[in-house]
Amino acid sequence: MAVKSKTEETGAAFDSAPAVAFATEAGTKGIEQTVAALKDGMAQATAGIEKTQAKVKEGMEKAMKTAEEFVAFGQGNLEAVMKAGQIWAAGVQDLGKQVAATAQGNYEESMATFKALSSVKSLKDAIDMQAGFARTAIEKTLAESGKLTDASIKLTEQTLAPLTARVSMAVEKFAKPV
Repeated sequence: MAVKSKTEETGAAFDSAPAVAFATEAGTKGIEQTVAALKDGMAQATAGIEKTQAKVKEGMEKAMKTAEEFVAFGQGNLEAVMKAGQIWAAGVQDLGKQVAATAQGNYEESMATFKALSSVKSLKDAIDMQAGFARTAIEKTLAESGKLTDASIKLTEQTLAPLTARVSMAVEKFAKPV
């Protein structure tokens, strides 16, 4: 075994210094690359989370807006039904008044004919008077029936108008592609 001098030991130490520096530098670069990769990964993850949060927020806002629209639409439907009910009630009341007025008129005419029949002097006059009364009553009944039918049709149209408007609105609003 040879004995090394101090110079040789120091020289060997100096000779290994570049290898240690290279290893230290390589280790430092590796750590720096790992840290950079971690930072990049964290930045991408943060961006992904923020993007997901933005999409969730946007989805929730759309859902809330849709829910508000449905509630408002439902309220509009309820208002239309109430308005149709009011129109129908008023119309039925008017039809009832019309029927009552017709019945009152028929009653008064029947009473007048009855009084006139009580003063008739012959059976032929009574039959002629009764035939005239019957003819007039049938003509009035047909005329009043036509008026009542027309009024009923008009009432139906007026009653359905608010509901028809809501249906048209629904078709227009909800039939659009999203």
